[in-house]
Amino acid sequence: MLTVAALRQDRPPWKATARRVLLPLAVVFAVLATAGWMARGDTPPPSAYTREHDAWSRDTLHGAPLPGPDRPAAEISAFFAGLTDAEADTLALTYPLVVGNLAGAPLTLRYEANRVALADAAEAERERIAIGGFSPAGAHEAQRRLNRFETLASPDRQILAFDPSGRGKVAEVLGDLEAADRVALIVPGVDSDLLGFQKTFGKYTAPVGMAQALYREERDLEPDLNTAVIAWADYDAPTGIAMSAFTGDRAEAGADRLLTTLTGLPGEAPVTLLCHSYGSVVCGLAADRLPARVTDIAVAGSPGMRAPDVTALGTGARVWAMVAEDDWISSVPHLEVGPLGHGADPAEPGFGARLLSAGDAEGHGGYFEPGAESLVNLALVATGAVDDVRCAPGVSYCAPSDPCAVLT
Repeated sequence: MLTVAALRQDRPPWKATARRVLLPLAVVFAVLATAGWMARGDTPPPSAYTREHDAWSRDTLHGAPLPGPDRPAAEISAFFAGLTDAEADTLALTYPLVVGNLAGAPLTLRYEANRVALADAAEAERERIAIGGFSPAGAHEAQRRLNRFETLASPDRQILAFDPSGRGKVAEVLGDLEAADRVALIVPGVDSDLLGFQKTFGKYTAPVGMAQALYREERDLEPDLNTAVIAWADYDAPTGIAMSAFTGDRAEAGADRLLTTLTGLPGEAPVTLLCHSYGSVVCGLAADRLPARVTDIAVAGSPGMRAPDVTALGTGARVWAMVAEDDWISSVPHLEVGPLGHGADPAEPGFGARLLSAGDAEGHGGYFEPGAESLVNLALVATGAVDDVRCAPGVSYCAPSDPCAVLT
């Protein structure tokens, strides 16, 4: 009978070795399959997360199965509350991709598990690079992935979720999430994958840059308020202008993952969702199932929320919207025809959202640029200082004293 204590004290060496060997092997086979070097029709090997998930589902502790990762966060929390520190640590070391993504597991344990998972992913990427056989573009991308794994694994990063499968998913916390008075969660749009999570050029168009700018602005506006910000790229976002960006399939799956994240957050602090571009489709599809602690949803540069108006969203949260004057999204038809399109424009008065000024924000990606009025408005909503927001031009009221935006 397997126990965590036994694993820690007399851990079979093959377990650690198998994880170090199988992860790079899976990556290599995935490369071969992608390059067409395996016979057509061959099934690619399972991802590192899938393998860990399967092993977790077969394992036991004190004679009982480990809880399924899809169990409610409260049940997961109760499970870990009954473990010793040594038992919890061993689970995190043995199954880092499971524990690191487990809503309801202790935050510090998730952070540590994801550091282990990132170190494993970096090792696998080094193995892949050593095998070689890349095109120049492929070699460049492999090195970028390795650099990203190593950067995210830094001890000062608080990685809330990580999965290297496919284009990769990741979420990071800025601030003390457990002690926060207010929590903001940024849901980004297209290209929000592992490599798009953080950028040097166009820094504030990527989730990490958005979160950093918002976190700084919140502290400048409300220095006595304890805030936390989550850069959440933990869903399979569309790439560029692929057809998936014009349908809701990925947003529906993303909405489910967002709800899992929200129900697993510690504490009771109010939460604001800040949803950019396609991320607003995700937020719209999650709106009628949000926990009560989500008090506000603010969308910027939205292609639609899959609803004709605020009422149809079915949420008790306040809904805010802004769009920059030169944002190309305004030229996209806000229609929903079958699976195509995302519906009405939330930044139009008829939708019923509270219309915020985007100020001089530039283009589709400028909403979180430091110094922009759009960022100030988003930070005011996130900190709860909503009576101080500046409304969109032509709108007389958009603060909570008025039920919806009213044109002058």
